[in-house]
Amino acid sequence: MPFERYADDVIAHCKTEKEAQEMRKAIAERLQTCGLELHPEKTKIVYCKDNFRKGKYPNEKFDFLGYTFQPRRSKNRKGKFFINFSPAVSNQAAKTIRDTFRRWNLPNRSDKAIEDLSRMFNPIIRGWLQYYGRYYRSALYPTMRELDRDLVLWAKRKYKKLRRHHRRATHWIARISRRAPALFAHWHMGVRRGSMMGAV
Repeated sequence: MPFERYADDVIAHCKTEKEAQEMRKAIAERLQTCGLELHPEKTKIVYCKDNFRKGKYPNEKFDFLGYTFQPRRSKNRKGKFFINFSPAVSNQAAKTIRDTFRRWNLPNRSDKAIEDLSRMFNPIIRGWLQYYGRYYRSALYPTMRELDRDLVLWAKRKYKKLRRHHRRATHWIARISRRAPALFAHWHMGVRRGSMMGAV
């Protein structure tokens, strides 16, 4: 039976529910001989729903290595949409990224130039994009928008002309993202540079 393992997390691939039930029982029995047991909440049988598997099952998604695997709407090379069982950044991983943004405290770093912020944080942002953006990258958009909002607040504190003008600060950051997209790795993610800011 093909499977993947990382530390004590394992995914086993089964063709039928009966096969999955038998696999679960066999693993439980094997662990018991070692004085171990399956995690009661994390251990579950998941139905990998897609265009070819259209049934219903109580569990149709699971998390593994920071990704959530679930049915998603995708588009093939001919532009036709279909349902694909595929991974994207998990809610927990996205929350961890947002928590990191808060620890960076960008709005209060008005003593730094935007180039300084880029040197400090861009390598970390790039790492996230390379890992979590490998599949279904658009799932990262909402999280990265929060980083852009922090940069807007930073700009308002940094420059007097922007202090009371949130919309103007938003457009200012968007213009920089189009003019110098290499400053922050996530500025490469949008359909066009600055589009994630909602600016034109």
